[in-house]
Amino acid sequence: MKLVKKIKIRNELGLHARPAALIVKILQPTKSMVNFTYRNETINARSIMSVLMLAAQRNTLITVTVEGDDAEYTLSLLEKAFENKFGEDCCER
Repeated sequence: MKLVKKIKIRNELGLHARPAALIVKILQPTKSMVNFTYRNETINARSIMSVLMLAAQRNTLITVTVEGDDAEYTLSLLEKAFENKFGEDCCER
C-alpha cells in the first residue's frame, strides 16, 4: 500500500534536531518506507541527517510518502507527531 499526504509543520522551529530525532524514533518499529519531499528534494525520513538537511521551517508543507504493509499505521503515527508539534507546545512564546 502506498499513501501520500501533505503535512504542515506547526512547531515554531521547524524540523530541527529534536523533531528529526523523534521522527526517526517513531519510524524504528515500523516496516514501511517513508520519504519526505520539500522544495523538490526527496529524502529518506529514517535518516536524521536527511531530515535535518531538508531545513523545513514552520508553516511549510512537506509531502509524506509511506509505502508498505503498515503504511496506514505509520502515517497515523507521523500525523500525530506533527499535529502535536513534537511535544514543543510548552516552548511557544
